[in-house]
Amino acid sequence: MASRDAAVNPVHVRTNRRLWTRIKRDYELYLFLLPIIVVYLLFKYYPMYGIQIAFKDFSASRGIWGSEWVGFKHFVDFFNDYNFWPIIKNTVILSFSSLVFSFPVPIIIAIMLNQMLAKRYKKFVQTVIYAPHFISTVVLVGMLNVFLSPNSGIVNHVISWFGGEPILFMADEGWFRPLYILSGIWQETGFATIIYLASLAGINPELHEAAVMDGASKWKRVWNVDIPGILPTIVILLILALGNMMSIGFEKAFLMQSDLNYATSNIIPTYVYEMGIQKAQYSFSTAVGLFNSLINIILIFTVNRIARKLTETSLW
Repeated sequence: MASRDAAVNPVHVRTNRRLWTRIKRDYELYLFLLPIIVVYLLFKYYPMYGIQIAFKDFSASRGIWGSEWVGFKHFVDFFNDYNFWPIIKNTVILSFSSLVFSFPVPIIIAIMLNQMLAKRYKKFVQTVIYAPHFISTVVLVGMLNVFLSPNSGIVNHVISWFGGEPILFMADEGWFRPLYILSGIWQETGFATIIYLASLAGINPELHEAAVMDGASKWKRVWNVDIPGILPTIVILLILALGNMMSIGFEKAFLMQSDLNYATSNIIPTYVYEMGIQKAQYSFSTAVGLFNSLINIILIFTVNRIARKLTETSLW
């Protein structure tokens, strides 16, 4: 046993020395990494300590360690809750609809802008579609309330001019999903377009020149050069989007939510807020949030594996 340790230890010693040598040599790079590591440890990993609340009957007076262990009781209560299936249904429909309608839009716009020859007009369009990204969610929902107001909103004024009756857009459960999706497209398309434009800029111009020499039309060049060139970027962003399907934005859904559209606007993030903050059921809401996170983890691993097999492009 001693001879084996003597044979192994020198290897570990040399490995550790090489490691410390690299750290000393490139210490500036490690210093750049240090703030990110600290942020992740404080705000990503340390909060995981509180996950155990989901398996306990948490009491603030007794603390996390002093609270009684109840196992999977809160998960069972959530699965048996009458709100379970409506919430899952609302979350899946809203997130999937947002993905289907919003994901292709920046790809199409990026390809169209890439084909433009007028640089000034191209920059103007880029600025116009990118500007909404800087509008906060609170301001965005406020704009929706102003524009869609049944009394003073410009949209209802136009409807009235054509002989129609004013519509309570923000209070109608049937309009919640279309408004959520359309406002999301308007706000986030510009940011995603920049990513695809950067990917298109990396395509070798000689491929387009060769296609032109072969007599290919613009449509054929887009289909056979541009789309294959940005396909890895599309796959990566699609994996990330599908992996976050169950974590659809809380802020906008909560701000747009009312008693009249509650039937369609009540999704997992808003339900967690309602049960955890408004009703102080901390253990139950933590269990719901943990369940949601586990679904996202399963989705991202599954989609990543499928993408790796079909396209040979994946996150890992």
